[in-house]
Amino acid sequence: MRNKVFLMAALMAGVAVQPLAAKEGMFTPEQLPEIADDLKETGLELDPEALTDLTGFPMGAVVSLGGCSASFVSPQGLVVTNHHCARGSVQYNSTAENNYLENGFLAKTMGAELPAAPGSRIYVTTDFSDVTQRMREGTDAMTPNERYDAIDQRAKDITAECEQEAGYRCRVASYYGGDEYKLIKQLEVKDVRLVYAPADSIGKYGGDVDNWMWPRHTGDFSFYRAYVAPDGSSAEYSEDNVPYKAEHFLKVSKSGLDEGDFVMVAGYPGSTSRYAMLAEVENTFGWEYPTFQKLLTDWIGTIEAAAPEGSDARVKYEARLAGLNNYEKNLRGQIEGARRVGLIERRREREAALAAWIAADPSRAAYGPAIEDLAELSQENATAARTSFWYGNATRAQLLSVAQRLYRLAKEREKPNAQRESGYQERDMAFFRQGLQALDRRYDASVDKAEWELFLSGYLAQPQAERVAVFDNALGLTGVDDARQLDAILDPYYANTSLDETETRLALMDASVADLEASNDPFMKLAIALYDYERGLEDEAEERAGRALALRPAYMEAITQWQSEQGMLPYPDANSTLRITYGNVMGGSPFDGMEYLPFTTLEGITQKDTGIDPFNAPARELALIEAKDYGQYKLDSIGSVPVNFLSDLDVTGGNSGSATLNAKGELVGLLFDGTFESVNSDWDFDPRTTRSIHVDTRYMLWVMEKVDGAQNLIAEMDIVD
Repeated sequence: MRNKVFLMAALMAGVAVQPLAAKEGMFTPEQLPEIADDLKETGLELDPEALTDLTGFPMGAVVSLGGCSASFVSPQGLVVTNHHCARGSVQYNSTAENNYLENGFLAKTMGAELPAAPGSRIYVTTDFSDVTQRMREGTDAMTPNERYDAIDQRAKDITAECEQEAGYRCRVASYYGGDEYKLIKQLEVKDVRLVYAPADSIGKYGGDVDNWMWPRHTGDFSFYRAYVAPDGSSAEYSEDNVPYKAEHFLKVSKSGLDEGDFVMVAGYPGSTSRYAMLAEVENTFGWEYPTFQKLLTDWIGTIEAAAPEGSDARVKYEARLAGLNNYEKNLRGQIEGARRVGLIERRREREAALAAWIAADPSRAAYGPAIEDLAELSQENATAARTSFWYGNATRAQLLSVAQRLYRLAKEREKPNAQRESGYQERDMAFFRQGLQALDRRYDASVDKAEWELFLSGYLAQPQAERVAVFDNALGLTGVDDARQLDAILDPYYANTSLDETETRLALMDASVADLEASNDPFMKLAIALYDYERGLEDEAEERAGRALALRPAYMEAITQWQSEQGMLPYPDANSTLRITYGNVMGGSPFDGMEYLPFTTLEGITQKDTGIDPFNAPARELALIEAKDYGQYKLDSIGSVPVNFLSDLDVTGGNSGSATLNAKGELVGLLFDGTFESVNSDWDFDPRTTRSIHVDTRYMLWVMEKVDGAQNLIAEMDIVD
């Protein structure tokens, strides 16, 4: 409704409305008919109207993993996603003696498939509706805390009503800063099994060296399978469960694409900040990102030193290391990108232009005070983020986090279920339990202690005014400013806790507040001592959030109307809901003297290969490349099998594993990364430098057929020319 109103206003003003560009825009499915002409001109052969049906083809084949995207590729519940999205499950099933990360994993039969990591889910969308009026009605006259509580409670109530049908997970999603709300209903597949993951030497080829870089030669793909009860309902893991019968699944193309061809990605991008105000941008790039980037570098080094290569501890922390390395490099790219495009100055200019647009018409005057108040609020949020940064890191110890969650659970269970905080309602208990179980394969006391000492060292280095007295008193840090004293303070925590035992953690889910307050576990005692202080921080954050719920919709209404009058189609910031972005296969020139070709080849693997991780392709793969054994997957224009390709699509984190579709809606690749020059597009889209990286289905099929012998999966999928 919002965009149609603005587009009509623009048309009445005589402005020819076009999308921002074929490349920019993470569009909601319902927006696509408004840009149907451009979609078709860019190359789409499907009816854009069909893409608005989230339960039809092809959108009905696209699913969420709750952090990554994926899609069905067979009627037997076979799901394809990125290797790095499934890698946590590979790691969870690995040990130093039986290392699937190093050797890869392939189930030749369904009976050989392994349970994915605890908490793994596949979400299949079954319904989508607008609940804006119910969410916002009467909130304008409320105080900030009342407004926050009302919006929060209404979302819980709507969600609870939606979830009365067992086996479904529902969510109320906010768009345009709380100006619109949509209810999304999804089948929650709880029995997820690992089917196939190539070895790291293919699925993670190039490792952190190549991460965010081009040229790229990474086979970033893996397969899960969704299982349900025999009657088709959602069910926890059971040997009696059967593969989910997917109503819609994607055909997989073996002829793929060439340069200039149309592509679109359908997936669940996490978050972007393209509408963030100047104060937030200044704080983020002037302080937060540089500070955290340095901490990440130290954090990675700490884990690597405490968990040597080949140890069981290293296997346990592989997923965390991969995530930290990815984030650290991303932040470096963000910082460099902001400097390169002059992001802070560009945002300052945008706000000045918006203010001028408001001042030009008296009917827009009401926007001014709301935007000024929101700017002040953004500054308050920036200040709060700075003052809590080191305390937040100093309380990162895994067992402390477990204790805090268990004590909060006991407190929340004193309330009616409908009034509990999100994360502590009965609907959340399966995740809660599985998170406690998963800790076994992701925790090592010596590594955790080394991490905690690192964070506490940073905390101790801050001015006394930024220290938290209740934390210092509870942990015994009062008067301590020398990190060398930390060993003696922390050792008793690890020596005297029982929270490192799965049975203990799970049993405490049923403990009362009194039970936990009687505990002698040092981590639990620390968590209880910090509880009131942290609830105070939460109350302050909710008050600011309540003010934002009143102010941000006015800002978003102003900025999107202003954009519409300039001939742009506004799209909401990413919020982990289904989005479609489209464009073409193309290389680029991110800076002077540098040209990116659109495809990489098998031969590029051998050119990079050193035999040493992360450039250590399997010997069988190298032999096949040397023999030019391309099979049926050769792209004539490059004279080889394409490994990865570039496009100008607009994506971000959460899009990992997204289906890359051709003009007919066939799977031609999986989105898995962006170039280093692109990462700043979360904040500001630059059409010259923004490029997305995809693994080509021809390389996927070539590896499956020639290297890993996954003919059973090839036979299961619908492979088309």
